[in-house]
Amino acid sequence: FRAYHALPALTTSTKYPTGAVKGVIAMLKRLAKDYEGSPIAVVFDAKGKSFRNELYSAYKANRPSMPDELRQQIGPIHEIIRAMGLPLLIIDGVEADDVIGTLAREATETKRDVVISTSDKDIAQLVSDHVTLDNTMTDTRLDRAGVIEKFGVPPELMLDYLALMGDASDNIPGVPGVGPKT
Repeated sequence: FRAYHALPALTTSTKYPTGAVKGVIAMLKRLAKDYEGSPIAVVFDAKGKSFRNELYSAYKANRPSMPDELRQQIGPIHEIIRAMGLPLLIIDGVEADDVIGTLAREATETKRDVVISTSDKDIAQLVSDHVTLDNTMTDTRLDRAGVIEKFGVPPELMLDYLALMGDASDNIPGVPGVGPKT
Protein backbone atom coordinates (compact mmCIF):
# COMPACT_ATOMS: atom_id res chain seq x y z
CA PHE A 1 0.00 0.00 0.00
CA ARG A 2 2.82 2.42 0.83
CA ALA A 3 4.46 2.00 -2.56
CA TYR A 4 1.16 2.13 -4.43
CA HIS A 5 0.00 5.36 -2.82
CA ALA A 6 3.41 7.05 -2.79
CA LEU A 7 3.91 7.07 -6.55
CA PRO A 8 1.84 8.47 -9.40
CA ALA A 9 -0.28 6.07 -11.44
CA LEU A 10 2.48 4.49 -13.52
CA THR A 11 1.55 2.11 -16.35
CA THR A 12 3.10 0.22 -19.24
CA SER A 13 2.34 1.16 -22.84
CA THR A 14 -0.58 -1.30 -22.64
CA LYS A 15 -1.94 0.51 -19.54
CA TYR A 16 -0.95 -2.26 -17.09
CA PRO A 17 -0.36 -0.60 -13.68
CA THR A 18 3.24 -0.68 -12.43
CA GLY A 19 3.56 1.99 -9.72
CA ALA A 20 3.50 -0.45 -6.78
CA VAL A 21 5.96 -2.76 -8.55
CA LYS A 22 8.38 0.13 -9.07
CA GLY A 23 7.93 1.37 -5.49
CA VAL A 24 8.36 -1.99 -3.75
CA ILE A 25 11.38 -3.00 -5.80
CA ALA A 26 12.97 0.43 -5.26
CA MET A 27 12.47 0.07 -1.48
CA LEU A 28 14.04 -3.40 -1.52
CA LYS A 29 17.01 -2.17 -3.55
CA ARG A 30 17.47 0.73 -1.16
CA LEU A 31 17.43 -1.60 1.84
CA ALA A 32 19.93 -3.94 0.15
CA LYS A 33 22.21 -0.95 -0.46
CA ASP A 34 21.78 0.59 3.01
CA TYR A 35 22.31 -2.76 4.76
CA GLU A 36 24.79 -4.30 2.33
CA GLY A 37 25.60 -7.91 3.14
CA SER A 38 22.64 -8.34 5.46
CA PRO A 39 20.03 -10.99 4.72
CA ILE A 40 16.62 -9.66 3.70
CA ALA A 41 13.24 -11.36 3.99
CA VAL A 42 10.01 -9.94 2.58
CA VAL A 43 6.69 -10.53 4.35
CA PHE A 44 3.25 -10.11 2.77
CA ASP A 45 -0.25 -10.67 4.09
CA ALA A 46 -1.91 -13.86 2.90
CA LYS A 47 -5.20 -13.65 1.02
CA GLY A 48 -8.29 -13.95 3.13
CA LYS A 49 -9.10 -13.41 6.76
CA SER A 50 -6.85 -13.92 9.75
CA PHE A 51 -7.48 -15.12 13.28
CA ARG A 52 -8.16 -11.48 14.18
CA ASN A 53 -11.42 -11.58 12.21
CA GLU A 54 -12.55 -14.53 14.35
CA LEU A 55 -11.68 -12.66 17.56
CA TYR A 56 -13.43 -9.45 16.48
CA SER A 57 -15.92 -9.71 13.61
CA ALA A 58 -15.81 -5.95 12.93
CA TYR A 59 -12.02 -6.00 12.44
CA LYS A 60 -11.17 -3.83 9.40
CA ALA A 61 -14.88 -3.76 8.54
CA ASN A 62 -14.75 -0.12 7.40
CA ARG A 63 -11.55 -0.46 5.39
CA PRO A 64 -12.05 -0.12 1.63
CA SER A 65 -11.06 -3.11 -0.45
CA MET A 66 -7.73 -3.16 -2.23
CA PRO A 67 -7.81 -1.14 -5.47
CA ASP A 68 -7.84 -3.36 -8.57
CA GLU A 69 -4.77 -1.53 -9.90
CA LEU A 70 -2.84 -2.62 -6.81
CA ARG A 71 -4.28 -6.15 -6.74
CA GLN A 72 -3.03 -6.70 -10.32
CA GLN A 73 0.51 -5.88 -9.21
CA ILE A 74 0.79 -8.26 -6.23
CA GLY A 75 1.60 -11.36 -8.32
CA PRO A 76 4.31 -9.63 -10.37
CA ILE A 77 5.80 -8.15 -7.20
CA HIS A 78 5.98 -11.63 -5.65
CA GLU A 79 7.60 -12.99 -8.83
CA ILE A 80 10.24 -10.25 -8.88
CA ILE A 81 11.03 -10.71 -5.17
CA ARG A 82 11.57 -14.43 -5.74
CA ALA A 83 13.63 -13.71 -8.89
CA MET A 84 15.82 -11.42 -6.74
CA GLY A 85 16.54 -14.47 -4.58
CA LEU A 86 14.78 -13.05 -1.52
CA PRO A 87 12.65 -15.21 0.76
CA LEU A 88 8.97 -14.26 0.52
CA LEU A 89 6.96 -15.17 3.61
CA ILE A 90 3.18 -15.45 3.31
CA ILE A 91 1.49 -17.38 6.12
CA ASP A 92 -2.21 -18.25 5.91
CA GLY A 93 -4.39 -17.22 8.84
CA VAL A 94 -2.08 -14.52 10.19
CA GLU A 95 -1.14 -11.05 9.05
CA ALA A 96 2.30 -9.99 7.90
CA ASP A 97 2.61 -8.01 11.15
CA ASP A 98 2.26 -11.25 13.13
CA VAL A 99 5.01 -12.93 11.10
CA ILE A 100 7.24 -9.88 11.50
CA GLY A 101 6.50 -9.84 15.24
CA THR A 102 7.46 -13.49 15.59
CA LEU A 103 10.72 -12.95 13.73
CA ALA A 104 11.51 -9.82 15.76
CA ARG A 105 10.86 -11.64 19.02
CA GLU A 106 13.12 -14.51 17.99
CA ALA A 107 15.81 -12.00 16.98
CA THR A 108 15.58 -10.25 20.33
CA GLU A 109 15.75 -13.57 22.23
CA THR A 110 18.84 -14.63 20.27
CA LYS A 111 20.38 -11.13 20.45
CA ARG A 112 20.40 -10.79 16.66
CA ASP A 113 20.16 -7.27 15.29
CA VAL A 114 17.22 -6.73 12.94
CA VAL A 115 15.88 -3.78 10.98
CA ILE A 116 12.19 -3.74 10.06
CA SER A 117 11.29 -1.51 7.14
CA THR A 118 7.86 -0.05 7.86
CA SER A 119 5.87 3.07 8.60
CA ASP A 120 3.27 1.14 10.62
CA LYS A 121 2.98 2.54 14.14
CA ASP A 122 1.81 -0.86 15.44
CA ILE A 123 5.27 -2.27 14.75
CA ALA A 124 6.88 0.21 17.19
CA GLN A 125 5.98 -2.24 19.98
CA LEU A 126 8.66 -4.59 18.57
CA VAL A 127 11.56 -2.17 18.99
CA SER A 128 14.18 -3.47 21.38
CA ASP A 129 17.93 -3.34 21.90
CA HIS A 130 18.14 -5.56 18.81
CA VAL A 131 15.21 -4.35 16.69
CA THR A 132 14.99 -0.95 14.98
CA LEU A 133 12.54 0.44 12.45
CA ASP A 134 13.56 1.99 9.15
CA ASN A 135 11.03 3.96 7.13
CA THR A 136 12.52 4.23 3.64
CA MET A 137 9.76 6.62 2.55
CA THR A 138 10.74 9.28 5.10
CA ASP A 139 14.35 8.17 5.62
CA THR A 140 13.82 7.87 9.38
CA ARG A 141 14.96 5.22 11.84
CA LEU A 142 13.42 4.48 15.21
CA ASP A 143 15.25 2.85 18.07
CA ARG A 144 13.93 2.80 21.66
CA ALA A 145 14.67 6.50 22.19
CA GLY A 146 13.04 7.30 18.85
CA VAL A 147 9.84 5.47 19.80
CA ILE A 148 9.70 7.40 23.08
CA GLU A 149 10.32 10.69 21.29
CA LYS A 150 7.70 10.03 18.61
CA PHE A 151 4.92 8.46 20.70
CA GLY A 152 5.70 9.54 24.26
CA VAL A 153 5.88 5.95 25.51
CA PRO A 154 8.51 3.21 25.32
CA PRO A 155 8.04 0.21 23.01
CA GLU A 156 6.84 -2.05 25.83
CA LEU A 157 3.89 0.32 26.46
CA MET A 158 2.87 0.69 22.80
CA LEU A 159 0.18 -2.00 23.17
CA ASP A 160 -1.45 0.00 25.97
CA TYR A 161 -1.04 3.25 24.04
CA LEU A 162 -2.63 1.78 20.90
CA ALA A 163 -5.42 0.06 22.86
CA LEU A 164 -6.36 3.31 24.60
CA MET A 165 -6.34 5.30 21.35
CA GLY A 166 -7.97 2.66 19.17
CA ASP A 167 -7.31 2.41 15.46
CA ALA A 168 -9.87 3.75 13.02
CA SER A 169 -8.17 2.10 10.03
CA ASP A 170 -8.62 -1.33 11.64
CA ASN A 171 -12.03 -0.41 13.12
CA ILE A 172 -10.71 -0.91 16.66
CA PRO A 173 -12.50 1.31 19.17
CA GLY A 174 -10.44 3.11 21.78
CA VAL A 175 -11.39 4.94 24.93
CA PRO A 176 -13.61 7.91 23.99
CA GLY A 177 -11.67 11.17 24.15
CA VAL A 178 -8.27 9.47 24.28
CA GLY A 179 -5.81 10.22 21.50
CA PRO A 180 -2.13 10.91 20.94
CA LYS A 181 -2.30 14.17 22.90
CA THR A 182 -4.68 13.16 25.70
